[in-house]
Amino acid sequence: MMEPSALVAEASGEVVPIHAIEAGENQRVLAALEEGERRFALAQAFEAEAGRILLLPSRDGGLGRVLFGLGPKDGPEAGPLLFGKLAALPKGTYRFAEGVARPDLAALAFALASYRFERYRKPKKDGARLVVPEGVDGAALARIRNAVFLTRDLINTPANDLSPQDLAHAAGNLAARSGASISVTEGEALARDFPMVQAVGAASDRPPCLIDMRWGSETAPKVTLVGKGIVFDTGGLDIKPAAGMALMKKDMGGAANALGLASMIMDARLKVRLRVLLPAAENAISGRAFRPGDVLKSRKGLSVEIGNTDAEGRLVLADALALADEESPELIVSMATLTGAARVALGPELPAYFCDDADFCESFEAAASEVHDPVWRLPFWKPYDPWLASKIADLNHISSNPFAGAIVAALFLRRFVSAARTYVHFDMFAWNQAARAIGPEGGEAQAIRALFQYLASRHS
Repeated sequence: MMEPSALVAEASGEVVPIHAIEAGENQRVLAALEEGERRFALAQAFEAEAGRILLLPSRDGGLGRVLFGLGPKDGPEAGPLLFGKLAALPKGTYRFAEGVARPDLAALAFALASYRFERYRKPKKDGARLVVPEGVDGAALARIRNAVFLTRDLINTPANDLSPQDLAHAAGNLAARSGASISVTEGEALARDFPMVQAVGAASDRPPCLIDMRWGSETAPKVTLVGKGIVFDTGGLDIKPAAGMALMKKDMGGAANALGLASMIMDARLKVRLRVLLPAAENAISGRAFRPGDVLKSRKGLSVEIGNTDAEGRLVLADALALADEESPELIVSMATLTGAARVALGPELPAYFCDDADFCESFEAAASEVHDPVWRLPFWKPYDPWLASKIADLNHISSNPFAGAIVAALFLRRFVSAARTYVHFDMFAWNQAARAIGPEGGEAQAIRALFQYLASRHS
């Protein structure tokens, strides 16, 4: 795989050193500088504030070195991903000189922060480049960078250029590059085998489908990823207000993250039997739209009463989860931009996850901490399960009260998984509301670096 464009394996020509400085080390580092550099830094009132960049001139008037503030050790921005702010440096080649505790994550942050979505505008000129630090695996950085960029590109693409068929095409391109097989179920076969996927997408002129990708040895442990692929969500007949619809191109963020994670797994040749299931649909409005109060059949055989057409994501996921569960895999992972309740609880940058396998949770959270990809566990709280009761069907897909919306959605999905050894569900935002150290405003990969770290530790 090609190296990320923001990273170079070795330097050619002039390379500018970067000195990373914690707030408590500022005076020591400044004292070691040449007199002219120290006086310049003092004149600029540099105090190693988190993310502060100071360019020190060389004697000939060029760029001599870069000082980069890390702030206090326990500050809110502390950590190796802060190094992504260095991607804003002027065009040139740079290297880490000192003060970098995790050069692998610091270099990754630099690469991720170089992302730009430029499909619809003239690309910007090349920016800063960083020499891959000694001892860091450049191919591993490229693997993660490419997966995150794939995820972001898909989420950022507007719905007019990303139909269910376009999502299937993107999955097909990934499958072709990776040696995976892929099939797409649509039309009468979809209505027969995945009736809730069909019902959710029936109102759109762009028909729904179920994307099924497989890779790896059939004898390897089965790992199945299920990603919500709602390419646009109007809310259906329970229509969203304009403000609620503004970002709904990102409602396929679960599918995008599933493909990003699959990209990493296949590129690293992990010893798993990977399956990726993407139920793809547009929740539109027409005379064919499903209605509040309808009762839908599901692949699992359960009848589902519709409480609100704007809770469509759990319906398409349920049919895909039922299919995934039929193979009794070792692990099923579902990923979705599912509930506003999860965002109210945890905000946009901290994905909620649900799992009742204590051993998995312990190992997974250790992996998430190792790669600084934050997650937070919420419970499959069984006492709330009766809230899904229906008077006319096996269950309703929403609760009649306003509480614990993320938990109720997770409990609904849990009804469709019974044979898998471990089931974990992620409720994510998949979007940066504003620019962050590791990327600009827009689509974002969440939890997939943590999941890859967990899987790689067991199946490399």
